[in-house]
Amino acid sequence: MTGDSNPEVGPALLTATSNRVGLYSAILTALTTLVTFSLAIIAIPNSGAGCRENCFDYPYVNTLSEFPRDYLWMLPAMLLVVFYVILVVSIHAYAAQHKSIYSQIGLSFALIAAGILLSDYFIQFSVVPVSLMNQETEGIALLTQYNAHGIFIVLEELGYLLMSLSFLFLAPVFANRDRLASVVRWVFIAGFVLTMVFLAVISIIYGLDRIDRFEVAVISINWLVLVLNGIMLSVLFRRQLKMSGEPYVQLQR
Repeated sequence: MTGDSNPEVGPALLTATSNRVGLYSAILTALTTLVTFSLAIIAIPNSGAGCRENCFDYPYVNTLSEFPRDYLWMLPAMLLVVFYVILVVSIHAYAAQHKSIYSQIGLSFALIAAGILLSDYFIQFSVVPVSLMNQETEGIALLTQYNAHGIFIVLEELGYLLMSLSFLFLAPVFANRDRLASVVRWVFIAGFVLTMVFLAVISIIYGLDRIDRFEVAVISINWLVLVLNGIMLSVLFRRQLKMSGEPYVQLQR
């Protein structure tokens, strides 16, 4: 009888595989987020709330000089969103059966967030610069990242808000486990709470004219959560992989 047909070996192999995918996706999520963060810091657009001099003004048709520097961070940003979805799938596989409803909801929000952010970044990188190169500037003001009231900023806000919601529903998966899992849980909860606090405070002070203030805050919070929990989840899945590998080795002898 082969290992795949053995009812005892099958679940062990499945668990080992999901833990291995969780390990690699957690590492890649943390590393890719660090790369994205680094590139984004050195490519802050000359517009929005943080700009003090030499700012780009409407209709933003003179921003081609900032290509590709201001756009490079979007490439790893797209990768980190993909790795995050894979990581959430691994968390869903890790969840106890009576908590899988929470991880399923978290995965659903992660998928929606990924769809929004991937579309936002891909359109920005693929449409705006080449349109400016060909002097096809009609409608660019609404699409470009330099417009603090534009579609790009708003879709980022929505995408990372939904990612924060996925954090909230992933948190219960790690309740009543070991200390490391408890820290992961509280980092997820803190990410969601901080996002909501910043949204409330910025909205109360600035109303709809919050420009890119909340966008900067929610991205920073979400990326910090992905780095911290990416590192800790890699350790957690490595432990789980060792544990799940033991029964497989014994059965093969």
